[in-house]
Amino acid sequence: MGFSPRALLFLTASIAFTNFPVQSLPSSNYVLHEIRSPTGTGHVNSHREWKRGSRLDPHAIIPLRIGLAQSNIHLGYEKLMEVSDPFSETFGKHLSQDEVHDLFAPAHETFDAVHSWLVESGLNASDIRQYENKGWLAIDLPVSHAEGLFQTQYHEHEREGELTIGCDQYYVPRHLSEHIDYIVPGIKLSPPMVKRSLERVPDTSSRKYRKGWRPKQMPPDLLSLVKKPPTTPKLPANLQDCARNFTAVCYRALYQIPATSHPVAGLEPAVYESGDTFAQADLDSYYHKYAPWIANGTHPRILSVDGGEAPVAPDSEYNTGESDIDIDIIQTLLWPQTMVLYQVDDRLYTTANNYSGFLNHFLDALDGSYCHSTAFGITGDSPGIDPSYPDNRPGGYHGTALCGAYKPNKVISISYGEGEIDVPKNYFQRQCNEWLKLGLQGTTVLVSSGDFGVAMPPESDTATGCISGSGQNQTIYNPGNPVSCPYLTSVGATQLEPGTTVLDAEGAMQTNLGPGAELFASGGGFSNYFPAPDYQKAAVSKYFAKHDPGHPYYIANANASNIGENGGIYNRAGRGIPDISANGANFRAFNNGTEGHWFGTSLAAPLWASIITLINQERTKIGKGSVGFINPVLYANVDALTDIKQGSNPNCGTSGFTAVEGWDPVTGLGTPKYPSLLKLWLKLP
Repeated sequence: MGFSPRALLFLTASIAFTNFPVQSLPSSNYVLHEIRSPTGTGHVNSHREWKRGSRLDPHAIIPLRIGLAQSNIHLGYEKLMEVSDPFSETFGKHLSQDEVHDLFAPAHETFDAVHSWLVESGLNASDIRQYENKGWLAIDLPVSHAEGLFQTQYHEHEREGELTIGCDQYYVPRHLSEHIDYIVPGIKLSPPMVKRSLERVPDTSSRKYRKGWRPKQMPPDLLSLVKKPPTTPKLPANLQDCARNFTAVCYRALYQIPATSHPVAGLEPAVYESGDTFAQADLDSYYHKYAPWIANGTHPRILSVDGGEAPVAPDSEYNTGESDIDIDIIQTLLWPQTMVLYQVDDRLYTTANNYSGFLNHFLDALDGSYCHSTAFGITGDSPGIDPSYPDNRPGGYHGTALCGAYKPNKVISISYGEGEIDVPKNYFQRQCNEWLKLGLQGTTVLVSSGDFGVAMPPESDTATGCISGSGQNQTIYNPGNPVSCPYLTSVGATQLEPGTTVLDAEGAMQTNLGPGAELFASGGGFSNYFPAPDYQKAAVSKYFAKHDPGHPYYIANANASNIGENGGIYNRAGRGIPDISANGANFRAFNNGTEGHWFGTSLAAPLWASIITLINQERTKIGKGSVGFINPVLYANVDALTDIKQGSNPNCGTSGFTAVEGWDPVTGLGTPKYPSLLKLWLKLP
């Protein structure tokens, strides 16, 4: 049943309004600002498929948040290169958090223009709230008024009993188009809320955990087929069989990582976890067998974000392997350096597996200026809808969303992701700029590139994980998010080929792991939203000049509305993924009390996090700061990495891309040579 907001609502107890025009066809003074499905894919920019339902009750109070266009954002890349380019005179001179806030705060005229329009539209100035860096304006108001302001219609969107709200398109006054980034809720749907009439215990089976490039185990029947390499007198016993049984000792030998770490306060690396939770007993089993110098009971310092809880029992449905393995790798390679774990979001949201834009609460907790803490909730007396945070459902987090509670670590590892197309471009661009700001402050962000080659996991965006559109049916490559953001470092995966040792060359990770994961391979490709950044252009151009993959392609336009044009299956002009890689195959680890062989780019990101932390330690010893955003240095010094020249990442009914000499969209620039990387960064300021 729909609602028609034809009458003006007066709320004497909270917000008063003057006359406001009825929502109708956009006037000539309005211009289209965002539309849900502008692409040729027909994809609705939200994780999985939501069914649009009824119009919202016009009396429902929604927390409208208006993202103001930030100042100097066009200078962001230039500023980042000033502190990250190895040829810059100001390399390593990172900015403070306050300096970053001041640099990008919206201009006074932007704030004044939008604020004046709201007041002229009938809102009381005292009801319009402004956030710390003036980046957001917030107002709680009835649906009918929000629809009038933005010439739109708000609908419920439902999937499996979960409810979100949003609109398909909205308009803004022509003179404000350049001052507004986007609104929430809008094209970006809110996170799930629950209809009171449908309250029930949610399905929290491990199949429904969201956002993980979850590492996978090799099934025993396939493991038995992998041949053992011949014994070589050149290697000790614990390095004879790394191709089948990869351990931290194999990492050290393969990448020449030192066996000692010199802990430095303030250099604790961090891992992001959400939906998966470690079990102490699993860690202890791993330490006992593979790192006996680490005492049982050792675990990261746990920082909870919006109800995140850890640890859990080994047999918990929330313990699916990701957290266990992230901690195993980092703690073993860096001990006695301690580490940090950000456990993000309460159980009800992390098990939903059907909403997009999952990193905002984490960014809120790191940077108070980014907060729009109630932007995803429903406040006030909102008929039919429960709030987000506080999450008043049984088992939900009852506190308020964290805002600027934690200082960003110098190295952050993230092994989670979703399809780039799952979020609106404006939304993703603004979030990508937050990674840029962390880089300006000297933080290295490493994100695994995904595990299904040129696609997303099956049954995520589509049945195959590939995109349809422009006359094609699930044949278009599907790049990931956040890995396509050019201001973080995307990490692919490699493997020792069957029958080889650490003395032999690696290939790209590509292994049949059984039903649903037959095409388990290093994620790679080209962004539809971001062009190749300057630091990467030469490497990508060389790749196409010498190793053109031969697939039909398109050149994505400014709003990515032509995906799949002319039969193309990838964006030839996009930011290339990944940047680098590391081994992600046959890692021995415990989960639910059982030892297994684990695969995934999820293993490669924490390995690189360990290496960058070791380098930061050594720089600190000689009075230098953290390395920060590492991509410009790596692309300018490819000899500090081992080039990977075999393997591929097929999917979407094609061969995907192939690992070749130089950068490629399978393994990037290659794997680390620790001594070369250390020498390189110790020479830099």
